[in-house]
Amino acid sequence: MQQFVDFWGEMASTWGINRTMAQIHALLYCVERPLNTDDIMERLDISRGNANMNLRSLTDWELVEKIRMDGSRKDYYVAEKDVWQITARIIREREQRELRPVHAALDDCTRALVPEQASPQDLPEPDRVLHARIESLKELMEVFEGFSEALLPLVRRRNEPVIRQLIAFVRTIEATEFSNSSGA
Repeated sequence: MQQFVDFWGEMASTWGINRTMAQIHALLYCVERPLNTDDIMERLDISRGNANMNLRSLTDWELVEKIRMDGSRKDYYVAEKDVWQITARIIREREQRELRPVHAALDDCTRALVPEQASPQDLPEPDRVLHARIESLKELMEVFEGFSEALLPLVRRRNEPVIRQLIAFVRTIEATEFSNSSGA
């Protein structure tokens, strides 16, 4: 279990997710019984503040649920065990917390660059180039948002066959594009 908890923390940190948050999630995912904050602090050798802050985040992401145990005044925590639900919640949260805000900030940048009643073509050359680059980033964000929005219902419904068909379809397209570009 410790190997998995350590691995989960390291893997998550490469994806930009707090290492301790991932380790708490991994610990709760592995154990069969609910754990309280003291249990988590002891198992992971972390401070109360660190534990509380990360448990709050995990609860906000709906990856962990806070529960009460009969005969105890402490809060206990259990992790969602269904990997499909975990994946769906992570996709949803990353879209809401990362993709949408980036897209909105890029919109703000283009609005600041192009005054009202003006067109990008009215801008000086350096600003036109910058506007085009920001628009390219916005288009990429739209692709990521579209991918996320299309994938999320399939993950929520655990529709593994359709997801595998999509993967096979994309691989077929990649192979076709590769053979066309290498044969040209």
